[in-house]
Order: sequence, then C-alpha cells, then structure tokens
Amino acid sequence: MAYSGQEAKDECRIAMDALKQSPLFNCRCKRAMKKEKNCLRIYWSIYQSLQGNDLLEESPYEAVNNRLSDIFRLAPIVSGEPAVTRENNCLNAAKACNLNDTCKKYRSAYISPCTSRVSIAEVCNKRKCHKALRQFFDKVPPKHSYGMLFCSCPLVDQLACTERRRQTIVPVCSYEDKEKPNCLSLQVSCKTNYICRSRLADFFSSCQPEPRSVSGCLKENYADCLLAYSGLIGTVMTPNYLKSSSISVSPWCDCSASGNNKEECDKFVNFFKDNACLRHSIQAFGNGTDVNVWQPRPPVHTTASTSTPSHKARERAQSPMDEQTHINEISTAEEANLYPICANLQNLSPCNLIMLQR
Repeated sequence: MAYSGQEAKDECRIAMDALKQSPLFNCRCKRAMKKEKNCLRIYWSIYQSLQGNDLLEESPYEAVNNRLSDIFRLAPIVSGEPAVTRENNCLNAAKACNLNDTCKKYRSAYISPCTSRVSIAEVCNKRKCHKALRQFFDKVPPKHSYGMLFCSCPLVDQLACTERRRQTIVPVCSYEDKEKPNCLSLQVSCKTNYICRSRLADFFSSCQPEPRSVSGCLKENYADCLLAYSGLIGTVMTPNYLKSSSISVSPWCDCSASGNNKEECDKFVNFFKDNACLRHSIQAFGNGTDVNVWQPRPPVHTTASTSTPSHKARERAQSPMDEQTHINEISTAEEANLYPICANLQNLSPCNLIMLQR
C-alpha cells in the first residue's frame, strides 16, 4: 500500500519520531575508523534534513577529550609576531618524523603521489595525494604530525623555516590549483563528499570562536580544534598558511565572484583567516596549555548556541508526546522546520517508511 498527500506526510512524521527514539538518533562515528565513510553515510542520511545553518552543523564524530599536554610540548609556537626561538623546530620535527617508523612510513606514502607529475597539465594525482595525506594525519601520532604542521621558527631563519612548514602538506598539489574557485562553490563541492562534509562540520563545531571566553573558543578545548583542523587536510577544503610569517590560514578559494552572497562568503572565509579559537589553539600547542584547567565563566549565549532544527528535534525527542496529538498540534511552519524531509512529500511507499525507521 502506498500513501499519498497529507497521509504520506503524517506517516513520514511518525517514522521520524520513531527514529528519534532509537539509538540511531544519537549515533556518532570515530575518525579514521575502519568503515568511517559508511558510518558517515548513515549519519548524514539521518541528519541531512535536520541541520540548520552550515556553520552550525553538528560534528558527526565522537568526542575525544584530548589535552594538549598529553600530546606534545615544543618550544613556543609562532604567535602574531615571529616567535623568539633559537631552534628550527620545523626542521627538528621533520628529523623526529624520520626517526619514527610510523611517521616515516606515512610521510613517504604521501610524498610520492603528491610530488609525482602525471602529465604536463597535471602536477600530480590529487585524489591519491589527498587520500595519502588523510592517512598521514589519521595514522601518525599527533606529537609527530602536529610537530610538523604547527612548528615554530627562529628569527634568523624565518623564510626557509616557515616555507618548510607551508610545504608540509605539499601545497603545489594538495592545496593550490590552476584557478581559485569561489569559496561557497568549494563548500558545496565539499558537502557532496561524506568525509569532507564531516571534517568541515567537525571544524566548525570544534573551532567555534567566542570572544568572551578565556580561551577564545566556545568549547574551551584547544586539542579538539587542532584535531578538527588537521582533519581537513586531504580534502577539497584543505587549508594552508597564507603567508610564511603568520598563522593565518585559508582553503584555496576566494570570494571575488560571490555576487549577492559576498557577505556569506566572507563569513565562511573569515572562519579560517580570522578565527581566534584556531589561532589560540595553534599558539597553545607549543607549551601544552590546557583549557580545561581554567575556571569556566558563566554560560555565554551566542549565535553558535542558537537552536537549529536538529537541536529542536532532539529537545522534542527527549520529551515525547502522544504521536497523533503531536501531529495534530504541529503548525505548518513548525512542520517545515522539524520535518523538512516530510514537508514536500507527495507519496510514501512502505519501503520508504521502513528506510526512514532504520
């Protein structure tokens, strides 16, 4: 039997409510797990119609609860001004990687595909390069991978040292391209891939800045922000340092052809370029500063904590009502927000209903 019209919408809402009461509704994935892409596919099939603003999409990954001091301590990381240090920590990090079997193995694995020219027109096979880079940051211990990515440089050797840091992710192949795409177009491209969309959502969630926070981060966790940032490397949204002497970063894109969406595009780019949480996280890496040892301030109300459709849906799931009463009381506007997947539904077969309930 197939349902149609309002009956289909009602059946769809019932199926969505049933889903919200199941363990699937709160499921999360582990980064670099064996079947990560399959897990993320399931996650987004559940949440893709419940998310709100792109910058507020929830991370599909389980919380890690790392502390920076558990990862590594180096000399102070570069700040807004060049770091005052006598040692070339980027060179030291590269040497340390070569002395570690795991780091050396995965570094060699990405250097080859990221530097081998495919043809006169193609610098390398970008797909293979990105895959190898993701494996490097997923498999190599942070004390080695972060050491190369967030290293500080001596004043006497700023140019060569900072360029080595930029080249850690082989920008000619993995970062740059023939032309810079529009950043919003790049974001759309990223969202067509489960891994890229998930890593980007994790970055937005874990590196959300908050000016009234002591740390500069809404979630008060530098380690989570650095993990999320490194997770973007090896996707079409791969970020890199913009200038050798600063820690301002950005994906390979610009907002020159944004038209009426210029403001939205600038907001997206500035989340990378001018993000106090990310900047403080990179600066804190060298001295192992842990945010969770500080006394938290009273809760701060920001746009980042505004309820999105997914938040509202979860609140409703925590206080379940009788399904038929629930359906009758939902207004048209509320229906569109809470059940967007059902709003424009014309017909629903039993198979569709079963898929929603799984």
